[in-house]
Amino acid sequence: MKIHPIILFIITLAVISSSCVPMRQFQELKLKSDKCISERDSLKSINEDYTVKNTEMSSEIEELKKQIANLTEDIAIRKDSIEYLYNKFSQCKTDKEDLLKRQNQLLKGSNKEMKLLLADLQETKNDLQIREDKLYELENNLEREKNSLEILKKELDEKTKELNAKTAELEERNKKLIELENILYTKDSIVLALKNNVSAALLGFENNGLSVNIRNGKVYVSLEEKLLFKFGSSEVDPNGVKALKQLGKVLEQNTNINILIEGHTDDVGNTNYNWDLSVKRATSIVKILLQNSKIDPKRLTAAGRGQFIPIDPANTDAARQKNRRTEIILTPKLDELFKILENN
Repeated sequence: MKIHPIILFIITLAVISSSCVPMRQFQELKLKSDKCISERDSLKSINEDYTVKNTEMSSEIEELKKQIANLTEDIAIRKDSIEYLYNKFSQCKTDKEDLLKRQNQLLKGSNKEMKLLLADLQETKNDLQIREDKLYELENNLEREKNSLEILKKELDEKTKELNAKTAELEERNKKLIELENILYTKDSIVLALKNNVSAALLGFENNGLSVNIRNGKVYVSLEEKLLFKFGSSEVDPNGVKALKQLGKVLEQNTNINILIEGHTDDVGNTNYNWDLSVKRATSIVKILLQNSKIDPKRLTAAGRGQFIPIDPANTDAARQKNRRTEIILTPKLDELFKILENN
């Protein structure tokens, strides 16, 4: 599932929690949101690392299994060799006893035959000693290989446990990532539905000084000065009151939406006056919404931006007219998302 632009969304989170709070807390939430982006990217990176490690560990386990199979086969072969040598050793002992008997029988025979028999006996003894040494060496090798096999089995068990732990951790991280993506998708759906509801409620005012758009994961209801106020005044005109009443009906039904009213002016005149005027206009709109709806006051925030966030920076009358506006910014609450961030 494709995640919507996270930076825009993080700004959304900050605005959600900024209702009725000073700008300092707004900045703290923005830092928390940036941390969310970093953690989400870190989760993805860790998921990729664990996937690679799981593949490598699976290959190591398969190699260890092959080594164990080879050692098991080699042990079986060496056991057969040992059994064969034991049989040969028994045969040699039998031959030795026969030779001793023949030696005793031939002691009375000629010295020449005696020497031949003694030489044959000595050769047989030497051969027997060589076979005994080989048998002893094979037994030692077999013991060492058994020990190696046990070590390999322990390593295999440890690798398997490690692989299972990493797999479980990876699955848990994937689960959290999917949960986060679902919340983001739900938030975008809420924003789109809210935009459609607001547009339907204000249908008669759109393109007549009012526009409804989605920006940065929020719904922006932008009202030009001519729809709400006379030039330099903070008192809302009757036509503007009508539009705000219709908007209030929609907002009181969407209780999970925070509402920020921003007043904007042009750059003509005194800066302090413009800022004061923008605040008064935003406050006037808040009062009308509260008087004509059942909106919880805790959801409303009035803010004056003065002349400092113009739509059109041009030094013309048309640009200044665009900049003299009021924006009602609607942002869905994302308490569940904050809980996930806090848990992580």
